[in-house]
Amino acid sequence: MKLKQATITLLSFCLVSFSGIKSAVAASFSVIAEGLYNAGGLSFGPDGNLYVTEAGIGGSGSCVPPPSGQGDSLCYGTSGAITKIGNGKTERILTGLPSLALPDGTGGGGPRDIKFDATGKPYVLLGYGANPVFRDNLGNTDLGKIIAPDFKTNSWTSIADIANYELANNPDGNDVSSNPLGFVIDGNNLVVVDAGANNLLSVKTDGSNLQTVTTFPQDILTNPIFPPAGTPSNEPSQVPSVNETPQLQFPIQAVPSSVAKGPDGAYYVSQFTGFPFPEDGAKIYRIGADGLPTIYADGFTQLTDLEFDTEGNLYALQYANQSAWKGNFDGSLIKIAADGTRTTILSGNGLESPSALTIGLDGAIYVTNRGDRPGQGQVLKIESFKSIPEPNSALGILAIGALGVAWSHKKRSPKSLALK
Repeated sequence: MKLKQATITLLSFCLVSFSGIKSAVAASFSVIAEGLYNAGGLSFGPDGNLYVTEAGIGGSGSCVPPPSGQGDSLCYGTSGAITKIGNGKTERILTGLPSLALPDGTGGGGPRDIKFDATGKPYVLLGYGANPVFRDNLGNTDLGKIIAPDFKTNSWTSIADIANYELANNPDGNDVSSNPLGFVIDGNNLVVVDAGANNLLSVKTDGSNLQTVTTFPQDILTNPIFPPAGTPSNEPSQVPSVNETPQLQFPIQAVPSSVAKGPDGAYYVSQFTGFPFPEDGAKIYRIGADGLPTIYADGFTQLTDLEFDTEGNLYALQYANQSAWKGNFDGSLIKIAADGTRTTILSGNGLESPSALTIGLDGAIYVTNRGDRPGQGQVLKIESFKSIPEPNSALGILAIGALGVAWSHKKRSPKSLALK
């Protein structure tokens, strides 16, 4: 990995239906790290350095079937890592973490997110991306768990087993699968989304009281759009043949991908959606004190992360602006103001299959880019941005102030997200 100092300024012009004025959208970003392997969540530590997870490329160890039961197996290795970025340097400070991936190194299940508590103690979430009943085949592994790392000794301690919780409880009552992807620290609670299990969980930082906060419902697509018959797909059994009658309705899984705590005290959860990844079909859910998910905003496509800034604006990250099976992985960074105004900070122009974001004290937005490309992952620093308001979605957005306070069908997400 090496540091690229060059700054790229992007400027694209577009027409907007706003007073009939032609406006420009501009964003400036620099690549501050590259050469990452299945880059995931990132967070600033108490030392001011930026820490990013690398899910790795699996290895030559034992293997487990993919969530759909179709295609290549996912094989185990210890290629996962945590990387520190700061003072012009990029270095892996925790290595040997468990990793699970396809033979080509994509679909990395391993370190997916990192957070620091109020005392500066780090916690790391490890993805899995398969049925936890097969996990024992890999040996004694911490895949599907939350761990507390010690960077000085290159070691870690297991805190909570998210994958085993799905195996024992299966809260949504559907296929058993687990792929924890993102979490937030709320006091002495670790609040986790499991994209495979379609639920939100909470556990104490000491590992006690692991429980379900809520589950996310299936969606029913009307007149779904599938890949053309005969084309490659990670879900070939779901693609209608040429002679089949088109399906008018098709159930898909929610696939929650990240969680953030809002200024109103509620949890906000992004949705990636399951196969066939409908465009404009992803939502942001709000979970209040009653534990029930309600739709806060909709009309997105394949969301991977959320983050609030200090002014109450919510930033949402789209893995791709088109259905993933189309092969165009231009993504978007979208800002949602507390009054519901929605603006695009950056779309395409170098933003490709992004997997996570965080906001620095400097006001810049840091994004892990190309998160589905082993050895090609980047961290971008986006700043000096201006954007154009977009129309609100059909369901719209509820203002926070007014509230007062596996690629695929079931449990799968994109390759960049460790084959959820």
